This record gives sequence, C-alpha cells and structure tokens, in this order.
Amino acid sequence: VNIELEHFTLVGATTRQGLLAAPMRSRFLITAALDYYESQDLARIVHRDARLLGFQVAEDGATEIARRSRGTARLAKRWLRRVRDYAEVEGDGTIDKEVAGAALELLKVDHLGLDEIDLRLLEAIIDKFEGGPVGVNNLAAVIGEEEDTLSEVYEPYLIREGFLKRTPKGRVAMPRAYEHLGRTPPSRSDDQMNLL
Repeated sequence: VNIELEHFTLVGATTRQGLLAAPMRSRFLITAALDYYESQDLARIVHRDARLLGFQVAEDGATEIARRSRGTARLAKRWLRRVRDYAEVEGDGTIDKEVAGAALELLKVDHLGLDEIDLRLLEAIIDKFEGGPVGVNNLAAVIGEEEDTLSEVYEPYLIREGFLKRTPKGRVAMPRAYEHLGRTPPSRSDDQMNLL
C-alpha cells in the first residue's frame, strides 16, 4: 500500500542510540550529541522560567538552583518550582541562595546535586562492599532499586562527576566519593588499582 505524503522533516531524540537498529539509524542524515548545560546557562533558564511563572529569583538563588541541577534544564525547572513553594510557605516568597539551599536540603539534594539514592548507592559500595568492585545486581538488591534504574538514571551522573567507576568486575567507589561522604579511602596497592 502506497500512501502519498507531503514532504516532512522527522526529528528523533534518544539517550540510547545503540538500541536502534542500524537501518533506522542510517535514515537520520544528521546526528548530533547534546552536552549538559553549564551552571551559568542553567541560571539563565531559571531566571526565564521564574519570569514566565510570575516571580523573581535573586542571582545567587538562581545560581544555587543551577548548581544542584546536574547540568539538566528539566531538573533546574523542577527545583525552581519546589524552591518557590518553599519560599512562599516558609518565608516571604524571596528566593535567594539561603532559601534555595534550605529548600533543596529539605528535598535531600546536596550542594553537588546528589540526592538520597545517589548517596545510598555510594554508601552501599563503600560500607557494604569495601569500596567495590560490586556487581549492579548486588547493589540493586542492597539499596532496593531496579538494576536498570541504577545503570541508566543514577550511575551516569556519578561516573561523569568522578564518584563511581564501572569496571569489568563491577562498580567501584572513587576517591571523590569517599571525600564527599567524609570517609577515608582504603589504601590499595598499585597492582590492585591496575586490576580495576
């Protein structure tokens, strides 16, 4: 069956390009990879959204929200709405660094953008598996999350920011994870580190 169609442009977006069949991928003549936003760009997005929603955000408040948003506009917009709610209930509606920080701490989002599950994941690797390596199935069982959720939602940011490393033997906590949690990294010989 042939169907006559007007000319059109198809735009596709995925975070899992490798799962697309090669014939499907080859149909897209232009491919591009998007990078994460810089904090100053996210702060501009926060200001714009606040203006569209009818309220103001102080410069340091927008910066604080941006800093905790993992380079992702969607998170910055979500945090802005939650911070606004907090500012209206707990204060006079002013959103500055202090108010944004307090609201995000209440949501258990720390100063680097790590949330409760990120921290539980790192603590499990360090405390229960001596820093790793540990397989994702064991890690998922310990913290009560699905393997796919850990691999696709939480690990990419932790790896990108240097908290976690994936190795053939499993996940390993990096020195930055120990530092962030206020722990002392174990001393490993050079031979052990080369295995990882």
